[in-house]
Formats: sequence, structure tokens, C-alpha cells
Amino acid sequence: MSRKTILAFTGFIILVTLACNATFSIGNPTQTALPPTPIPPTATAIPLSGQVTLVNMPFVETDPGSTFPQYTLTTSTPQLSGSNDPRVVAFNQRLSALVQKEVDQWRQDFRQLPITPLSNGSSLQNTYTLMAQTGDLWSFKFDFSFYADTAAHPGSYSITVNYDLASGRELALSDLFLPNSNYLETISAYCITELGKQPFFDGPFTDGANPVAENYQNWNISPDGLIITFDTYQVGPGAAGPQIILVPYEQIKSLIAPQGPLSNFIR
Repeated sequence: MSRKTILAFTGFIILVTLACNATFSIGNPTQTALPPTPIPPTATAIPLSGQVTLVNMPFVETDPGSTFPQYTLTTSTPQLSGSNDPRVVAFNQRLSALVQKEVDQWRQDFRQLPITPLSNGSSLQNTYTLMAQTGDLWSFKFDFSFYADTAAHPGSYSITVNYDLASGRELALSDLFLPNSNYLETISAYCITELGKQPFFDGPFTDGANPVAENYQNWNISPDGLIITFDTYQVGPGAAGPQIILVPYEQIKSLIAPQGPLSNFIR
């Protein structure tokens, strides 16, 4: 075989080899592993109540008086700290206004009292209890005790607040139940039955538990049921003190709004 023939044959082999390699590359493309695309984590909404802390704001005012007996005002106001959300601001304003209204009224009343030789001074004091806090539902009970100078006995009363922080509004008792339901009659009937077990619940005192809104203005949400507070003298004599009745949710379950504030308590 001549040198020329060998060179020609060698060139042919090279061309065939290149062609095969090219075909193999086309049929089997090189695959380069790419780094995985990171998936952003799913954002979990933290309830507004989980972003705040409940703190107490104390207040004391003592006035020695000149044309009226000395008085002392001592109060405690719950406030939420940790967020400037407008709903938190509105919540704090509502509770502050509640306590301030009582302070202003009693200060005015105390200053109208005459000084007497037996003057012992006047006082107002309040405490509060967080009855329940579930999710964004907050339920408070404020207890006020007072003494007006020269009075025979001190007195007391309560005010309740049930607040839905998520919607930024205070709840009314009717918000818990189906529209046009006889919830007040049902609650009243249960309370009258329970109060009837006490010897003092008789005569005119029974009127304080009748199914009218005024009699059931002091109520609180709790994990086990609605807590109804009857202030002293409402359903019994002063010696009996305030009366508190727990109305189990089972007693009013059929009347509760399925998508309302109490829905989590009846599932």
C-alpha cells in the first residue's frame, strides 16, 4: 500500500470517528446538574394577640381637700404593649376610657361631699381580672369598690369587657348568637333556676334576673361557658354579695352562631 493510500485511509478513519462522536453527543447531550432553586418558606400569620403583652398601668390620686373631705383614687388598667397596630391602639383606648370615666365621676362626686366632724375621707379602688384570652378574644372583668365619706357601708360594682382584637371591636352579647334567637330568655331561665337554689332569691330580687338586657350587661367568655355576674343587691340582699352564674355552652349550644366568636368553644 502506497504512502498516499495510507494517508487517505487514515484521514477517512479520523472523519468517521469524529462523525460517530458527534452523533453520540447529539443523541446523548451532556447533562450538568444545576443547584436546586430554593423554595421560600410559607409565611405563617401570627395572630395579633401573639404579638403583644398584657401590662398593668397603675394610677393613684390623693387630694387632701379643702372644702370637701379627702379622697384617694387607686386604679389598675390593662393595656397591650408591643404593637402599634390600630386595633391595639383602639383596644387600649377603650379600656383606658372605661377606667377614666369611673375615676372622673367619683372624683366629681367626692368633691361635692360636705366636710363633717366625723370625716374619714372617700375612696375608689378598682382591680381587673382577665377571665379568658383565646386567640384574639379577650374577656375582662373590672371590680370597683368605693366608700363615700360618712356612708354607713362601702359599696361595689363590676363592669365587663369582651373584645375581639382581630376585628378591633368590643362584643355585644347578641354578637354570640344566631339572629332572632331567644338567647336572653334561655340564659335567664338557666340563671333563675340556679339562683333559685339560694334562700335569698325571692320576692323583688327575682326581677334582677328577668330576661332584659340591663340584667345581663355583665358577662364574660370562658372556656367552659358564659359567666354572668349579678352585682350586690341585684338578685339578693347586701349580705349575699354579688352572685356569679356559669352558663355551660351545652345549655345554649343550639343558639350560638356557628361562625361567631364562640365557634371554637362548641366544636
